[in-house]
Amino acid sequence: YSGKIDCGLNVHKQCSKMVPNDCKPDLKHVKKVYSCDLTTLVKAHNSKRPMVVDMCIQEIESRGVQSEGLYRISGFSDLIEDVKLAFDRDGEKADISVNVYEDINIITGALKLYFRDLPIPLITYDAYPRFMEAAKISDPDKRLEAHHEALKLLPPAHCETLRYLMAHLKRVIQNEKDNLMNAENLGIVFGPTLMRAPDLDAMTALNDIRYQRQVVETLIKNEDILF
Repeated sequence: YSGKIDCGLNVHKQCSKMVPNDCKPDLKHVKKVYSCDLTTLVKAHNSKRPMVVDMCIQEIESRGVQSEGLYRISGFSDLIEDVKLAFDRDGEKADISVNVYEDINIITGALKLYFRDLPIPLITYDAYPRFMEAAKISDPDKRLEAHHEALKLLPPAHCETLRYLMAHLKRVIQNEKDNLMNAENLGIVFGPTLMRAPDLDAMTALNDIRYQRQVVETLIKNEDILF
């Protein structure tokens, strides 16, 4: 070990489906925050959720929930990259306040990037097929029940992070008259951010996008019942 190893888990996205959900790398090597397995990060920091998620959401809720197009409008990518580097370098000491990043879209961008960079998506490859099946059920009650069952397949840290995020997105849609974002819009933004098809051909993956959106929509609208 040359001291350069950041986390016992550095995998290509394509290979990450092979990684067990309860991967337990040697925590003293967890140096990075982004691209690190979620469960590993949470164990390394002895927290319930990744601090990136908590800090970004707290920042957004303190100054941004009324911002028009929240989560839909992209922030400047160089600055989003800056936030990522700050988290990787300083962990929970990263300064993401309005003094440093005036544009709230940089913080929402950094949060979305965190989820996109996860080696195992927030909605894990294992749980993915069950969520897809759930989204296709037409009876609303049965559909909700199926989502509830699918959530049980998520590792604890994933489920807790998803719950926290959905409660936040619920607060976002409660400010729809200012931010013009509803559950459907957020589903479009967050579907592909929170879930990736394990290894489907392009056609099936394309077809799945619509259901990914519906999964996120259902989770936001029924956050209080489902979690």
